[in-house]
Amino acid sequence: MQKRTKIVATLGPSTDKPGVLDQLIRSGVNVVRLNFSHGSADDHRQRAAEVRKLSQQLAIPVAILGDLQGPKIRIARFKDDIKIKLAVGDHFALDSALDTHAGDQTQVGIDYKALPGDSRPGDILLLDDGRVQFKVLNVQATRINCEVIIGGPLSNNKGINRQGGGLSAAALTDKDKQDILVAADIDADYIAVSFPRSSVDLIEARQLLDQAGSSAEIIAKVERAETVSSNEALDDIILACDGVMVARGDLGVEIGDAELIGVQKHMIKRARELNRTIITATQMMETMIQNPMPTRAEVFDVANAILDGTDAVMLSAETAAGDYPVEVVQAMTKICQGAEKHQLSRPAPTGITQRCEHIDETIARSAMYTANHLVGVKAIICLTESGSTPRWMSRIRSGLPIFALTRNERAMRRMALYRGVEPMLFDGTGLDVKSLNNQVLESLKAKELLCSGDLVLLTRGAIIGSGNGTNSMQVLQVP
Repeated sequence: MQKRTKIVATLGPSTDKPGVLDQLIRSGVNVVRLNFSHGSADDHRQRAAEVRKLSQQLAIPVAILGDLQGPKIRIARFKDDIKIKLAVGDHFALDSALDTHAGDQTQVGIDYKALPGDSRPGDILLLDDGRVQFKVLNVQATRINCEVIIGGPLSNNKGINRQGGGLSAAALTDKDKQDILVAADIDADYIAVSFPRSSVDLIEARQLLDQAGSSAEIIAKVERAETVSSNEALDDIILACDGVMVARGDLGVEIGDAELIGVQKHMIKRARELNRTIITATQMMETMIQNPMPTRAEVFDVANAILDGTDAVMLSAETAAGDYPVEVVQAMTKICQGAEKHQLSRPAPTGITQRCEHIDETIARSAMYTANHLVGVKAIICLTESGSTPRWMSRIRSGLPIFALTRNERAMRRMALYRGVEPMLFDGTGLDVKSLNNQVLESLKAKELLCSGDLVLLTRGAIIGSGNGTNSMQVLQVP
């Protein structure tokens, strides 16, 4: 049984071991993530080259996602790299003027020099993903004086968030701008922008990608509380990008895990309504970093995101640095297949009253309505140049496979992220309609994806290879 939900796996030291990446792709990985927060440009180039080589050898489309670090706000380091222990009621200071290696039991430096200007008495600062929490007492020039309200150990370079968000750090740092050049050089298919504040940050990222000669699509990582503070703020982000990621780590810290549950479900629903792809990420199979099996709670977490309609589920440290990278992908594939058997992942209303602005969207919606209502349909076949029609199709739930055939390798790789879409290379340029239909059906039958007598839907443009867009649909029977 083919899974419909896609798997994003982060590359790192664990996947660099001989044979591991090959097994990951065979086990169900559709997109690999290069985390620019770690490793050198040469590391990313080498990993990208290996992905391209294996993808071609295995004839399995795999997209590359370059994930920008963004303005990760951190404390500096402690003297002699000590780890301190803070208790509730302790006073502690964050000082942007303090030497970056001079932290002690009462104070530590910070790498984000604007934090004192962003802070007000009463603010709650969350360190190390909220494991340690400070209440701001007052701000004196470069020094933020705090009281510990949740204590615990604190060590070098731990992240800082403010409860409720609102920090003014720009989304794209100088490092990110250099990493965009690296992403363009390796022909990344997607770029994830960390901590965008609004559509303005995403428009800037698009301009930088254009200047670098990259056609990569943009994934907005929703990590700031202000981006989910209203439906308008979230829509502003979604409409300015090609896809969004529920980045549950920093977002959960800023808004609280209890609020995160509803936000995740709303984000998945809204992204699908606005015809964007959606990735659910962070701690999905966290215990498998060190254990060969997931917990039942992790299985339910992944399954719930799948039943809600996410395009992809993402693995981070589980594959990049974990002890069981292959096993975690195999486990996630089984969860995808199990969840997709459930009735909730079967056909949903096609939204026949919704008005369309694009011809290919109209054809896509018509095809999905037919697929979900015509008895006996086994598959949808989409001949596409850009991949836009299969993307429209993948927004509408169906239990049927969408075979997306294209002559464009970049479009094929991009479609590897779309839920329910199985992309493959096919060039029908110069064929008349009858020959084209026969060749498409015979090709899929030869791959054992269709059987004689199957009823299928086929969408295409009037002139194959013209790039004028999808404008027709046919109902065909496999000979």
